[in-house]
Amino acid sequence: MIRRVRVVAKMIYQEKAHQFGILNFFRGFPVSLMGIVPYGGVSFLTHEYLTALARSRFANIAVIPASTRQESRRRRKVHELKAWAELTAGGISGVVAQTASYPFELVRRRMQIVGAHSPATRSSAIQIVRDVWSTAGLRGFFVGLTIGYVKVVPMFAISFYTYEKLKAVFDLE
Repeated sequence: MIRRVRVVAKMIYQEKAHQFGILNFFRGFPVSLMGIVPYGGVSFLTHEYLTALARSRFANIAVIPASTRQESRRRRKVHELKAWAELTAGGISGVVAQTASYPFELVRRRMQIVGAHSPATRSSAIQIVRDVWSTAGLRGFFVGLTIGYVKVVPMFAISFYTYEKLKAVFDLE
């Protein structure tokens, strides 16, 4: 097993795509970094918007009633949401974040695949964007997105639910 990994790592290192062989291991990495901003930023922005909306417009069904809350000696002024509201806000924010950042993921993946098919060639992100646009248009940047939702919705729902519960436990705004 370890021997196979060494053989593959050596093959990647010796590919002619880059002058410095170590860079062959990082195809698409700058594009991944560019995709982190919309992924993280959009997810938190959407989550904050949806939870604020739930607390204001849908407070009668989404907020935990004051009679059941334990608010003695708490500094936190934000009313906690019911589990279903928090999980829904988290899941929707995951969908929006995945949709906003998916084109970056697609370009990164294509950059890596180009290297696997013909190691001597090096394809830039701009070349891949032009190719996707010319062959499939705007829809081409979102091919395969729906299957990503299967992973993202529960992941974000649970992550944001845990995030909000820990903020409540530690009495943080």
